Amino acid sequence: MTEGKWKPCLAFQEDKLGPMAKGVLFTLGLAALGTALSHLPALETVGAMLTSILLAVIYRNTMGYPEGLKAGIRFSGQKILRFAIVLYGFKLNVQVIIHKGATQLQYDAQSILIAIGGTMLIARLIGAERRLSLLLGIGTGVCGAAAIAAAAPALEADEEETAIGVGIVALVGTLFALTYAFLRSRLPLSPVEYGILSGISLHEIAHVAAAASPAGPEALAEALLAKLGRVFLMVPLVLAISLLKRRPKSPEAPGTPQLPWFLGGFVMTSLMGTYLPIPKGALSVISTGASFLLASAMVGLGLNVHLANFKRALKPMTAMLAASVILSWASYLTIRP
Repeated sequence: MTEGKWKPCLAFQEDKLGPMAKGVLFTLGLAALGTALSHLPALETVGAMLTSILLAVIYRNTMGYPEGLKAGIRFSGQKILRFAIVLYGFKLNVQVIIHKGATQLQYDAQSILIAIGGTMLIARLIGAERRLSLLLGIGTGVCGAAAIAAAAPALEADEEETAIGVGIVALVGTLFALTYAFLRSRLPLSPVEYGILSGISLHEIAHVAAAASPAGPEALAEALLAKLGRVFLMVPLVLAISLLKRRPKSPEAPGTPQLPWFLGGFVMTSLMGTYLPIPKGALSVISTGASFLLASAMVGLGLNVHLANFKRALKPMTAMLAASVILSWASYLTIRP
């Protein structure tokens, strides 16, 4: 009697939770494969996130979209994505940025303004799609995929727009990192100055590290500090976007702006990682876990990218590429002795 009562209940739970769990495991599996492949010499500068999202795009456009796993895939592309952003805060040492002073934050703010302003101006001149262009400008100016993922909900961007933005900014950032490494010995800059240049102008943290590490430990340290300042400014930037996007259209429609919850989590984990006595080993594990979960979320987004629709990104990508060149040149003039 008892067994008969429980069987329908268990069957219901399996029907309800099975596709969700399978979809999440599917994205985790592709992320694990992408992370493993990213350690190959040819893919080291590409990074785990771009490798994972490329695998997802290839799967979608060769095998089709796995409809039976849709619930879990959407969970990865939305919920896990936001949780990964919260964990990402542990990478940010607020105290180091404060000690670095206002000059560094001024450089970082300048980079963000040039990247976003330049991208949007060029996008308007060539008639590029506005929202995707803004996502690319934010990714260029702040911290690549993480910034796009953080800003997408505030901009009400869909999953395909977010995935395309992540893919483009990671790809263009990789090309720029390789170009920086090639030009390093030809630039009249000290290792520290070159590190600052990399930190205030390159797209992803991985790109900054890849470009700056050949110049030595001092260059790498300065580059990462400069980049972390841009990550720090992600919070006020996305908050400002949220306030502007959700402001009342008229006095008759008051309403209170709903700010992204995960930004509060990002700030909290940044403060925890900075001021609480968390062992370095634990922080390293959390950082690795955050990167892996972000790669898994990228898989969830990448599975929504249909290459037939990718042509919509050509003009926004052109605007972002031109703005990246402007940002690199302006940053060079800023720190040039």
